[in-house]
Amino acid sequence: MKIAVVGTGYVGLVTGTCFAEVGIDVTCIDIDQKKIDNLHNGILPIYEPGLEEMVARNVKSGRLHFSTSLAESIKGADVAFIAVGTPPGEDGSADLKYVLAVARGIGENIDGYCVVVTKSTVPVGTAAKVRAEVESALGKRGADVEFDVASNPEFLKEGAAIDDFLKPDRIVVGISSERAEEVMRRLYKPFLLNGHPIIFMDIPSAEMTKYAANSMLATKISFMNDIANLCEIMGADVNKVRQGIGSDARIGTKFIYPGIGYGGSCFPKDVKALIKTAQENGYQMQVLQAVEGVNEAQKEVLFSKVKKHFGGNLQGKKFAIWGLSFKPKTDDMREAPSLVIIEKLLAEGATVSAYDPVAVSEAKHTLGDTITYAKDQFEALVDADALLVVTEWPEFRSPSFEVVGRLLKQKVIFDGRNIYDAAELKEIGFAYHCIGVKTDHKEPVA
Repeated sequence: MKIAVVGTGYVGLVTGTCFAEVGIDVTCIDIDQKKIDNLHNGILPIYEPGLEEMVARNVKSGRLHFSTSLAESIKGADVAFIAVGTPPGEDGSADLKYVLAVARGIGENIDGYCVVVTKSTVPVGTAAKVRAEVESALGKRGADVEFDVASNPEFLKEGAAIDDFLKPDRIVVGISSERAEEVMRRLYKPFLLNGHPIIFMDIPSAEMTKYAANSMLATKISFMNDIANLCEIMGADVNKVRQGIGSDARIGTKFIYPGIGYGGSCFPKDVKALIKTAQENGYQMQVLQAVEGVNEAQKEVLFSKVKKHFGGNLQGKKFAIWGLSFKPKTDDMREAPSLVIIEKLLAEGATVSAYDPVAVSEAKHTLGDTITYAKDQFEALVDADALLVVTEWPEFRSPSFEVVGRLLKQKVIFDGRNIYDAAELKEIGFAYHCIGVKTDHKEPVA
């Protein structure tokens, strides 16, 4: 088979590379010439563990190609994936201009039967708009070319995307014809040999499935953060509560870790888009509106603890921050809680020295030179008044607390991810603040 993947961002590049890995001829297309030139030179636009090696391997084998020409790359393609961005508008709705522009381009250039697949996360009803764009472009050409439209939402976790694609929990495909189902089943056959299920359904249901899945996971996170805040008020330990409820098979252990809010490219955008879709159809998603509200408030929780600890005066204080990306194993800074925390610290007259294993370059796009970027986690601590753990990278889990205490001006840690043992730190003289556990440390005078 031959496929074209339009868009070389997170979804498009992972999708194209993983299809090439199982022997399919893939061309990834992007209008950004620099991005394509970089890919030809082995420079990837995103960080994802294992992806760089996989891209190099499949380029060398001749299965994976990169191009800026949709016209050339779409010729003879059995499947064309639309994997471009759908950024949120000011009102939270998904902006479809890039998706529909690609649909027009496909209609202007296909020369034989092709399944046009929306891989981008798009609202219910988008496939119909894609079909209309392709038909309109074909009509202007006077071309009688058959095609089908399908929806194939992605369920990739940043940091584990390759495993998620090659060993999927499920593959969801929305189709409207038996011919499209046959093509998509053949495309995904290599992934079904180990029993991974493929679920065919109507297109609107497939489009809704993606939003429903992300919204459910976001709900679990915000619910647990709400419980954590109540635990702290009532003197309960949210870590114990999490263990107690996570053992219930109906709830499970995933996505119930308290913290400082979710971020990234999916949950914030998709929750907002689903709320907006409901509003446009005369319905209020009350649970999701609360989920979003809890998440936005949760991003300020760690800052509030810092301000309280220092008696409300942060002027002239220096803070070390470990972790900038919204979660480990990615350089994604979109909607990252670190951005909210840093903004508030700077607004109070504090300075920040931050370290992240991979996200510094991305962080600089947003933060510029407003903070100092340390070469390693310990350099960030030098002469800082406190340490804030914002992203739970593995290398932060077991630091030498002797070194940490020696480098900090004051032995104070604010743990936004609950990765340390409170009793251990208290025993060695640290003031330790985490999420969902009431601390008994006396607050120092500013």
